[in-house]
Amino acid sequence: MADIQLNFAGSDAYLSELISEVRSVSRANTSLAMGRRSFFKLASAGAAGLVLGFYLEDTALADETADSKAQAMNAFIRIAPDNTITIYSKCPEIGQGIKTSFGVIIADELDADWNHVVVEQADINPKVYGSQGAGGSTSIPRAWDQLRQAGAGAKAMLIAAAARQWAVDPAQIAARDSVLSHAASGRSATFGSFASAAAGMPVPDAKSLKLKSRAEYRLIGKRYRGVDDPKVVRGDPLFGIDIQIPGMVYATYTKCPAAGGKVKFFNVDEIKAQRGVLDAFALEGTGMLVEVMPGVVIIARDTWSAFQAKDKLKVDWDLSSASSDSTSHFSAEARKLATMFPHKPDQDVGDVDKAFGGAAKTIEAYYDYPFAAHVPLEPMNTTAHWHDGVMEMWVPTQQPDRGLPLIAKVAGIAPEKIVMHQTRVGGGFGRRLVNDYACEAAAIAQKISTPVKLQWTREDDFGHDFYRPAGYHQFKGAIDKDGRLDAWQEHFITFTADGKKEASGANLTDNLKYSIKAPNLRRAKTMLALKIPTGAWRAPGDNAQVFAAQSFMHELSLASGRDHVEFLIDAVNRDVPELAPKDKSVNFSPKRASDVIRMCAERAGWGKKLPGGSGLGLAWCYSHAGHVAQAVELSVDADKHIKIDRIVVVLDVGPIIDMAGSEAQAQGASTDALSTAMGLKINFENGRIQEQNYNAYPILRLPFAPMVIDAFFIQSDNPPTGMGEPAFPALAPALGNAIVAATGERVRHLPLRDLGYSLAG
Repeated sequence: MADIQLNFAGSDAYLSELISEVRSVSRANTSLAMGRRSFFKLASAGAAGLVLGFYLEDTALADETADSKAQAMNAFIRIAPDNTITIYSKCPEIGQGIKTSFGVIIADELDADWNHVVVEQADINPKVYGSQGAGGSTSIPRAWDQLRQAGAGAKAMLIAAAARQWAVDPAQIAARDSVLSHAASGRSATFGSFASAAAGMPVPDAKSLKLKSRAEYRLIGKRYRGVDDPKVVRGDPLFGIDIQIPGMVYATYTKCPAAGGKVKFFNVDEIKAQRGVLDAFALEGTGMLVEVMPGVVIIARDTWSAFQAKDKLKVDWDLSSASSDSTSHFSAEARKLATMFPHKPDQDVGDVDKAFGGAAKTIEAYYDYPFAAHVPLEPMNTTAHWHDGVMEMWVPTQQPDRGLPLIAKVAGIAPEKIVMHQTRVGGGFGRRLVNDYACEAAAIAQKISTPVKLQWTREDDFGHDFYRPAGYHQFKGAIDKDGRLDAWQEHFITFTADGKKEASGANLTDNLKYSIKAPNLRRAKTMLALKIPTGAWRAPGDNAQVFAAQSFMHELSLASGRDHVEFLIDAVNRDVPELAPKDKSVNFSPKRASDVIRMCAERAGWGKKLPGGSGLGLAWCYSHAGHVAQAVELSVDADKHIKIDRIVVVLDVGPIIDMAGSEAQAQGASTDALSTAMGLKINFENGRIQEQNYNAYPILRLPFAPMVIDAFFIQSDNPPTGMGEPAFPALAPALGNAIVAATGERVRHLPLRDLGYSLAG
């Protein structure tokens, strides 16, 4: 079992579907229509199922100069005579490093020279690429075999072309650093010199493609500078907010501050008279939160004029169907309901009542956490141009292929009439899984004759998010005479939008159903009616529910009198067949969980003597197919100022693609989780969001960031998963458990600033 240490010194309505994708990546079967030219068949009985990668259409090369001789080997690879290799990354780059990682995966199987590889964003074309979304840490696992096969297949065609020209056995030709060589004859040539001949070679049988083992990787696992990093540092126009089209105008869209409200009338004449304003009108919309809700459009010559006019906008709203939700009401109601365990459990294993009756110790506790907003740095925006019966769009989205049918519905056109250009995304965290802002831009574009950029304000972002839902947990646990976890009862109070099922993001995460293993276990839920929209938020479900569950596990371990690490490892290895994943594609492993817990404890110095006022806490999680443990070492002074001395995170997420990118994700997720646990919450009263900008939503600032984050990876042959989310959930309970160790005070509520805690700079 190899491990690699990484050090950081320094002070970054789709939930259920995403979780389903995490479970189904190993059996995904993407059915794609065949294009005009012949296709390159990439079939596998492995994780990616049947995947078809097509040759690029001639139009895909339209950006090349007229004298270019570059050859498109398949939809992912283009090789030029000068041996420059262009690789197309099919999924959105949202800061998670996927553009670099996808390039590395393909280049490794191709045996390309990375120094001569250029990675570009692919066009949005699900018929060619299959799923092109980024969310739920599914990009890597969904594309893993598809990308490797693309590289291996292109290499096989290059070798076949060389073998024909040299009249030798293909098995005798080696590929390395974009060069083909035949040792016996001493011949060698670049990929570029054979690209034209290779493009005309027969498509290799997918079964003949031999993919590399982990020991054979030459590029995968090394450290890389992000392929776009120089452009980002220079401030090159990569993001949706940077798009400039000749003749473009600018739009704002104002919706009711209480979700569900409709426009009755607004001061249209006053707005049209404002300097720089070209037009103003109301949209009825579709009435769907994920499409276009009713609102007022202002069209102006520039963003400043649009925003200035927006400040003077006065709308009389019809609130008859609007939200009147209140977070203070929900909190009070949940407290009342907590001890009223429902008569019909959702999960019932063993005999919980008997276990409690014979328990050596029982513990009860109530945990809660707030609503949270995504608020990525780049506010929502889309540029759209309705021309010649085509909707052309430039969109910073996480789910372009899911946006296509929604935009088509809003515009009343066929999806084939939409040309979508994927831009780099200035942060997503789940917010841009929803394409409402793109739908709004399409609806606006059809009303005018020029390209238009819809630009939300920061206040729009805060006020019209798809929030992480709050949650309330009433726990009761039993410890048997041997100090083992014997019973677990959980009443989960959550939300529903339709009265039938949980609101988006509000379900009890299946990951906890696999990882909390007691021989006697009972769970039930109570749902509160909610109109405020909710959705997937970084590490959906796990992001807050692991705080509650792993904190309560620490309470139980203290009650047992056993070492916490020993207690966790014993609990995760309990043999409870009823709690084993029924879905064979779920890769939850008690051994992998035990390994990350043990290594985290070892690397953090578990059991070492700490000075007074200091504490070390540890927690673990199974999240988005990753097994992760985190430890926090801290000190707390008399004024509840917390100084984070060190964070340790240990991950088993399969083979690491880009070590530098994985390091960054482990550090970023840990820092984001600390920021969220310490200070972030969204309140609403009478359906209106109270926090409207960063001044009321104190995201962690650099002077308060942890000085040391040590990341360790257990490299394995298990299928890889994404890195954007698994390192988030266990941080909050590790933080809370460390506070208990330092002060004796148990924290059962987030954010910690509500309890008087703050971070020392």
